[in-house]
Amino acid sequence: MIASKLIIAGGSGFLGQLVARWFAPLGWDVVSLTRDAGSSVSPARRVTWDGRSLAGWVEELDGADALLNLAGRSVNCRYHARNRQTILHSRLESTRVLGEAVASCRRPPKVWLNSSTATIYKHTLDRAMDEFNGVIAGTPEAKDQFSVEVAQAWERVFEEAPAPQTRKITMRTAMVFGTHEGTVYRVLRRLTRLGLGGPIGGGRQYVSWLHETDFCRAVQWLIEHQGISGVVNLASPNPVTNRDMMRTFRGACHMPVGLPASRWMLEIGMFLLRSESELVIKSRRVVPTRLVDAGFEFQFPQMKLAVDDLESRLATGRGLAKNWHLDGGESPRPENAMTAGTALDSAGGAD
Repeated sequence: MIASKLIIAGGSGFLGQLVARWFAPLGWDVVSLTRDAGSSVSPARRVTWDGRSLAGWVEELDGADALLNLAGRSVNCRYHARNRQTILHSRLESTRVLGEAVASCRRPPKVWLNSSTATIYKHTLDRAMDEFNGVIAGTPEAKDQFSVEVAQAWERVFEEAPAPQTRKITMRTAMVFGTHEGTVYRVLRRLTRLGLGGPIGGGRQYVSWLHETDFCRAVQWLIEHQGISGVVNLASPNPVTNRDMMRTFRGACHMPVGLPASRWMLEIGMFLLRSESELVIKSRRVVPTRLVDAGFEFQFPQMKLAVDDLESRLATGRGLAKNWHLDGGESPRPENAMTAGTALDSAGGAD
């Protein structure tokens, strides 16, 4: 029996290695396109690419069952001119060259899932944003104009890629909670344990999030359900306010109090951390209407459930949560740790 084949562009980052460790135990042949094809604990077979040119990797796409593009420079940085250019070009160039590769295939991938970000939706406190009624716009208050423009350009390049034989899905992904060091969950957890787990910037802004297990399950579900194409929000159906999120973290970390951070304190802190306050102050109230309406069931729909699971796995040293088949069965659980990049936002972040 020939194994199904998954190509992950940008497979060396947190989400890429997460997906590789999910699909490999299911018997998939997983190939990671990466700038560094050296040693790795990932189960994926690593193939070198530069994200710009058609050289040495295109044949991997021919006959593949699925292509997942997660490539793009991490947004966890200061948005000066050089980083802005790299953030934009790393997303556009990689998506464009993948489109050229798919068009050249005699047997193109059956489905192409391309990353985007939940940040594309307008900063909002009073209404949820879904695939049908969400407003796409930047807001000066949230300092997100650059991020929204990047997301729009990224999606436009993907939409324009000629792939008539390939089902295309744009994944507008919220921040993904995972146990590995360097991810947003570990950063928030560390701040909470240091007594800094109070509301940030007022705490009224909404946080859209997703447990790492549900991210992998959603990717698998989208690959398997051939009737789904177009834009899909990957986020828990229950976004929470920053205030409520930090309360949940304090409870999990057994910290009765947490010092709040005002807007000016946040700006100073993010400058010292060489990052941008937009990642924290923007209200992302994004919901996954298409997934829910199509019958996808979240294993961790509530933040407390997600946090309790991640804390349990950190306490026991377990790796990725159980890989549940979508029909209710169970497949082997990957146990080994993996290297990962920072995942403060899921708008890319891997080579």
